[in-house]
Amino acid sequence: MAKIVIIGAGSHVFSRHLITDILSYPELRNSTITLVDIAEEPLSLITVFALKLVKQHGFTTRIESTSDRRKALEGANYVFVTIRVGGPQILLPDSPTEFHGVELSRGDTVGAGGVFLGLRHIPVILDICRDMEELCPDAWLINYSNPMAINTWAINDYSHIKNVGLCHSVQHTTAELLGYLGVPLKPVEVPESADAYYHQFQNQIHEEFNELSCQVAGINHMAWFLEFKWRGKDAYPILKERFNNPEFGVSSDVVRIEIFKAFGYFVTESSWHMASYVPYFKKRPELIKRYRLEDLRTGWKMRAQEDEDLKQQINSNREFPIIRSSEYGASIIYSIETGKPSRINANVRNHDLITNLPRGCCVEVPCLVDREGINPCYIGDLPPQLAALNRTNINVQELAVRGIVEKDKMKIFQSILLDPLTGAILTIAETHRLVDEMFKTEKEYLIGFK
Repeated sequence: MAKIVIIGAGSHVFSRHLITDILSYPELRNSTITLVDIAEEPLSLITVFALKLVKQHGFTTRIESTSDRRKALEGANYVFVTIRVGGPQILLPDSPTEFHGVELSRGDTVGAGGVFLGLRHIPVILDICRDMEELCPDAWLINYSNPMAINTWAINDYSHIKNVGLCHSVQHTTAELLGYLGVPLKPVEVPESADAYYHQFQNQIHEEFNELSCQVAGINHMAWFLEFKWRGKDAYPILKERFNNPEFGVSSDVVRIEIFKAFGYFVTESSWHMASYVPYFKKRPELIKRYRLEDLRTGWKMRAQEDEDLKQQINSNREFPIIRSSEYGASIIYSIETGKPSRINANVRNHDLITNLPRGCCVEVPCLVDREGINPCYIGDLPPQLAALNRTNINVQELAVRGIVEKDKMKIFQSILLDPLTGAILTIAETHRLVDEMFKTEKEYLIGFK
């Protein structure tokens, strides 16, 4: 029987996915799921959801709930990290969301916002790793917290714990690309009683995926569809033809289509994210308007509404269905526990997997999962233009990791100075003032920096 720990379980979006996905596998229903969070109300809410889900379906799954992380980690086999230190709105509205045109709230992965999110997360995540080294040294740490590459790089360099970083950008982009090809998608059946939370899965998992062949590699949020085949044939010519057709309109994906036309390959994540990783789209207000780049704050409003919806559903007599999402977390446990193999895309250390990216950095590559664990696949060289784009962000990640662990404010400044979009907007002096202001704003989380 596996013991599965979710640290940051009060993050309801991730936790609902994980708990439901785990229970979707009959072989995992005898597991213990231990929910951990320091925030009492969100932890209580997700605990009630999990208990109700198990009871409704008559499963034997044991649900535990605690704020004591060390107690939870004793004897764990799998540890999920879904934390956000400081809460989801740390840059909104109490600290400046813009500094001379640099949108700080954009940063869950890159730029000043991403680096400072890493500043808050890495010390906590490495503390979790040290607890695991003592209490469950053979367990897998499965990280969902951003900034993904910075966090995973730090775990790899400063801990001995087996780990992998997971994102859902490959799955979501695959579904979007099928739509761009014009492939009719048969929606997943969802019970009539299910709420909007479950209906979102209709756009993530499709039978049509079985006729698609993809090879995706790069870095998190900037991985590339190196191969994209539909029914055994290269589907890129179809995409090019459709994107060049003036009648083809994609209201929210203009940036990724522009990148595809300029560099020849489609990128994962979203136009909003990609616009933050390169210097071309967000450096002037008129460009932001032209490329239809929305404000991140709408995302937090949606999450608040999802939390409220969950409270109402728990207090009703509605049955929660068991519908598997496209997340990889539960499938990893299933494959390791049963030996039945699966393929995922995950963030791992670059041990000569992508040969024209720096050795030791964090890369996102296909991985095969079986009873022996998570086995990353060799890629070789990326097309040079793609590797060049990836390196501009890897430079930021490396200096951020070193600066965070060594508590070196100068390295933090240098990492943000190298950010492509920040560099397109700010001078060196302005970047220095930005970093000073961010350190003052988040001083309660940033102790001991020199």
